[in-house]
Amino acid sequence: MLVPTPRRNASHVQSVQRALMLAELLAQENREMTLTEISKMINWPKSTVHGLLTTLRDFRYVDQSPTTGHYRLGVRLFELGNIVARGWDIRSIAMPAMQRLNNLLGEMVQLATEDNGEVLYLEKQDSTHIMRIVSEIGGRLPMYCSGLGKILLAYKTPAEVKWILSKHGMRAMTSRTITNPSQLEKELAKIRRQGYAIDNREIMDSLRCVAAPIRDRDGQVKYAISVSGFANSLQGEHLDKTLEALQKMARDISFVMGYREGNEVT
Repeated sequence: MLVPTPRRNASHVQSVQRALMLAELLAQENREMTLTEISKMINWPKSTVHGLLTTLRDFRYVDQSPTTGHYRLGVRLFELGNIVARGWDIRSIAMPAMQRLNNLLGEMVQLATEDNGEVLYLEKQDSTHIMRIVSEIGGRLPMYCSGLGKILLAYKTPAEVKWILSKHGMRAMTSRTITNPSQLEKELAKIRRQGYAIDNREIMDSLRCVAAPIRDRDGQVKYAISVSGFANSLQGEHLDKTLEALQKMARDISFVMGYREGNEVT
């Protein structure tokens, strides 16, 4: 599969852009490749590809086999990936609270952030019920119609919300999906007032999800935690119990992250 060519941007440095595209191609192929093969797949001159690969090799982002001369991704990317993973300590901080919530409610618990205008799942605890909702760590969802997405949108600036909606649109996922920006704006204001978001069968007819914000030491909402279940079970007293427990766990995680009420950055 070829790496898609990004849209032209005057601020892009072409050599850096091309180096990143080479790295993505090697990642997608996940095997040793010849210079000729890479050149043909990415449709660049051999001399250009060779120069980029040599530079990446010298900085250990690409490895070159001493026997075949073929190329593959280097160990440096693995090292950097681990550094990034260690920096995302939100996962290790949130996991104990997520496990407690899962044990208490028996429903699926998920941790997420926003990435490029979408919900990105960082961690999860599966439901203890026989019938389970399927999701994957690393999976993505639209923001405007999911509980996690709406809670993350609620604490973004109007300009950020507008950009996300213009980029991804507001397609109707079910008959209950909010597809009007003005209506969504009112929903986000309500979420800020009450401190939680509900996806009431907006992304799937059978699914209900409640989500709460996680604040960092500056009071910024960069993460969210949710509880998801089938709509016919996550209602009434069980829903009330879920909301109470969810908001408490979100506050506990925020506290460990360093948040103290009143220390928000304005």
